[in-house]
Amino acid sequence: MSVNQPSIKPANPNFSSGPCAKRPGYDINQLDLSTLGRSHRAKVGKDALQKVISDTATLLKLPEGYRVGIVPASDTGAMEMIMWSVLGARPVDVCYWESFGQGWFADISKQLKLDNINEIKAGYGQLPDLSQVNPKHDCIFTWNGTTSGVKVESADFISDEREGLTICDATSAVFAMQMPWEKLDVTTFSWQKVLGGEGGHGMIILSPRAVERLESYTPSWPLPKIFRLTAGGKLIEGIFEGATINTPSMLCVADYQDALNWIKEIGGVDASIKKSQDNLAVLSQFVAQHEWINFLAETEATRSNTSVCLSVALSDEQLKQFIKLLAEHQVAFDINAYKDAPSGLRIWCGSTVEQSDLEALMPWLYWAYQQVNA
Repeated sequence: MSVNQPSIKPANPNFSSGPCAKRPGYDINQLDLSTLGRSHRAKVGKDALQKVISDTATLLKLPEGYRVGIVPASDTGAMEMIMWSVLGARPVDVCYWESFGQGWFADISKQLKLDNINEIKAGYGQLPDLSQVNPKHDCIFTWNGTTSGVKVESADFISDEREGLTICDATSAVFAMQMPWEKLDVTTFSWQKVLGGEGGHGMIILSPRAVERLESYTPSWPLPKIFRLTAGGKLIEGIFEGATINTPSMLCVADYQDALNWIKEIGGVDASIKKSQDNLAVLSQFVAQHEWINFLAETEATRSNTSVCLSVALSDEQLKQFIKLLAEHQVAFDINAYKDAPSGLRIWCGSTVEQSDLEALMPWLYWAYQQVNA
């Protein structure tokens, strides 16, 4: 059947799952660049770093006593830093259902070479049985599987009387999903996901329980300087007050501050979450109307509202043509599934993506499917 090519294109065709689309109305010329060329150790630099830290804590509504720090190497750096710093004190339950979580398991088992590891896993599209998590153990998990489009339904599997620490990779969840902070002892994320910021910097959020572990436990292995969160048995408080371990990009910091200001302007994290959920609703409606496309997440309650992963009734070669066709018409860039995931689409629906752009994209998906499946 012949289908006419749609006439309306998304105003912003950037649907990549990282780095993600810049916020609506973004203008690099509007960034506060007063820190450029200045030392990050000077008052002007430390003030800028402290402001993004305090604004992050305020916007996320963190409980009293939680600390926020800027660390090197994106979310990966934040996760590696905390794993190498606190693991080994207790057995650890590693929960994963996609490639990044599997990567944390590989590092814990093959690099740290811990003995007491409980592997709790599931395939793409599913969640594992999280009731297996032992409250006496440390627990590592991703809140939202960026490469599978599967998120946890809730934090009910985490005991309020737990003895171990919960370590959550939340890089594609923070600012897009409600985070039960009292259940999370360590949370990591990066600027380039939900906020559409620039890459290279990680964020680490510590609960008082996590600080206590850092100050009371010394791992048996050596820690490189870039991983060290303590000195003399005490937390290096400067990391959480703007004195970063290494030299940050002050241009990236200004960009992140711009994103935080935007979150504040639209109504805070609740508004950001709603925007993302409304975006998912556009795709949900489209999937419900077409049999040839489906969510990779098997259960509706576990469907990500940021990294939305979809399976398509096309061969791998047809799928390549499908994605190429949309890119050539400049209606959707970088929407192919992650390299280690099942073949399909991955469309970012975080709050920096406009609902109107997703609505404009849907007819193009149908058109492209008809073109390659003719």
